[in-house]
Amino acid sequence: MVYAGKEAGSRPDPSDIVEVIMMPPSTTPTIGEARRHARGHGYGLVLFASVMLLIIGCFNLIYGIAAVANSHVLVSNAHYVFANLRTWGWITLIIGVLQLVAGAGVLAGNQVARWFGVAVLALNAIDMMFFIPAYPFWALVIIAADVVALWGLCTYGSRANLEAA
Repeated sequence: MVYAGKEAGSRPDPSDIVEVIMMPPSTTPTIGEARRHARGHGYGLVLFASVMLLIIGCFNLIYGIAAVANSHVLVSNAHYVFANLRTWGWITLIIGVLQLVAGAGVLAGNQVARWFGVAVLALNAIDMMFFIPAYPFWALVIIAADVVALWGLCTYGSRANLEAA
């Protein structure tokens, strides 16, 4: 206790007693600081993942059209586990359109579009595994881009990050 306003040997008046409480410094941020930090944390990765979703969707449109048209870029006599190159071209074309829709929804901040984008990216990674006989290097690049975009949407895709824009 600290005595306010008296000399060091005099008897204190009860109205002069001031209590000082010593508190340890806090390592946790206050509520306002935590909310401000969480809102912007990871937003760049969500933006990156949604742009990747749009880019991969455009590439899949081109890739699907090339497969449907039996382009000379793709290996035409490759053996597939299921169906043929033209069938996988149509599947890739449809997935590409769905990816463009999901990417636009994630950029708009829609939480349902985020989960739809996660599902479409996972389907595209599986689709590209079937496309490895037609164009191995490109299929592996798209699978890697799908994994990066999936990580961005799953890790930092909270509602606060989507609405931070």
